[in-house]
Amino acid sequence: MTTLKRCIAFLDNNDIPYAHTRHANAYRARDVAAAEHLPPCRLAKTVIFSSDAGYGMAVLPANCLLDLEEVAQRLKLRHVRLATEIEVANLFPDCEVGAMPPLGTLFGLTVYIDSRLAEEDYIAFNAGTHRDAIHMCFSDLLRLTDPKITRFAHVEAPMM
Repeated sequence: MTTLKRCIAFLDNNDIPYAHTRHANAYRARDVAAAEHLPPCRLAKTVIFSSDAGYGMAVLPANCLLDLEEVAQRLKLRHVRLATEIEVANLFPDCEVGAMPPLGTLFGLTVYIDSRLAEEDYIAFNAGTHRDAIHMCFSDLLRLTDPKITRFAHVEAPMM
């Protein structure tokens, strides 16, 4: 089953209202936000990291950059690094690398959400491909993933 189908089945089985949209291929989070006609702060990008506690899923706004030192400090971890593309491909075998949805429950990963994203009522995110997005209430994401919310990202400088 594709990641998109797993996402949709997961949302349907949990009675979560959502919208599934398709857009032209977009590989960067800011480009996905633009394709979905959203401000970047409302698009949740998922970054997988590896640490002495195992793999984790960091979810942050598209206009932010993950700060691995901040992740280590906030989560009280000694060693934190970005997961490699091979590791991500193994964790998400039916997903295009870089298009992982923030539904850690589906993949056995703990979800960590940057507090900036928690300020949004509605969010969107990649749903396993660089063409598919899911739009839903942030509160429903909280209910589905039981994340840890903390500050671990910095707003990216605007692109010139």
